[in-house]
Amino acid sequence: MRQGSSLTGLFDSVFPGPRAQAYLLLVFTTLIWGANAVAARLAVGEISPMTLTFARWIVCCAALYFAARQQIAQHWRSLLPSWRSIALMGALGFTGFNALFYAAAHHTTAINIAIIQGTIPVLVLIGSVLLFSTRVSALQILGVLITLGGIAVVASQGQVSRLAGLEFNMGDVWIVVACLLYAGYALGLRRRPAVPAMVFFAATAAVACIVSLPLVAAEIALGHFVVPTAKGLALVVFVGLLPSFISQITFIHAVTLIGPARAGVFLNLVPVFGPLLAVLILGEPLSAYHALALALVLGGIYIAESFGPRSSPTPRP
Repeated sequence: MRQGSSLTGLFDSVFPGPRAQAYLLLVFTTLIWGANAVAARLAVGEISPMTLTFARWIVCCAALYFAARQQIAQHWRSLLPSWRSIALMGALGFTGFNALFYAAAHHTTAINIAIIQGTIPVLVLIGSVLLFSTRVSALQILGVLITLGGIAVVASQGQVSRLAGLEFNMGDVWIVVACLLYAGYALGLRRRPAVPAMVFFAATAAVACIVSLPLVAAEIALGHFVVPTAKGLALVVFVGLLPSFISQITFIHAVTLIGPARAGVFLNLVPVFGPLLAVLILGEPLSAYHALALALVLGGIYIAESFGPRSSPTPRP
């Protein structure tokens, strides 16, 4: 994204100094990404999940058109040779992830969603080893195992008997699958076309919008469609503009200011802000096993990211 744009110009004037500006932008970004889990729970009964997924990308695409239409017009032809990978990444990483994300909210808590979502960086590391033969240290492997232990604690609600009997909450399982899809999207970014980040984002968002249509049709055909309420429409605007669009811009701008490695550290705030907002806004109870799971997830991510080669941070949904 060009730093001379009106949005980044506004950030430059409000937040003086590149380091302070980057830190404030990253805290804001991760707060919004953590709030997405709360929005998913608030949407239950107000708008059906596939409709929310489709409407989210409609709002996001409209915002992208007004913010980046000149860049899109200039670079869209460069995307054509990579249309298959763009279609796959948009369909699975954006539509697939969000459809499962919002559907899972009907069956599990925002706290669980946020904690499990925090494992995406470790899933990306695992994918890097399997697909790109990335070298990992023994401590990185330990970090992966600790993080996966955090998932097990959340999914089993801290009860070993549930693990033995494979008795998991379906919503938690869907979030794990959603995170796997998004990790695949993040891995695909290694080979994305050499175009501005906003242009590539616009292409994948457009794919996500189109691919969401059959899911809405299936939702209607199966009788699961919920006519959006005023609250549901407000949530559409929120997730379409903030988690989907504005937070992407603030994250990109922060990375340009302090670099990807330092910006990546702040991503660990997402599974912190999510549960905190769920307690404050939704009144969800924070159990002892949630605290244990959060400690395992954050500790595992810290070990996995601190004792290996530093790379670009994993982009968030």
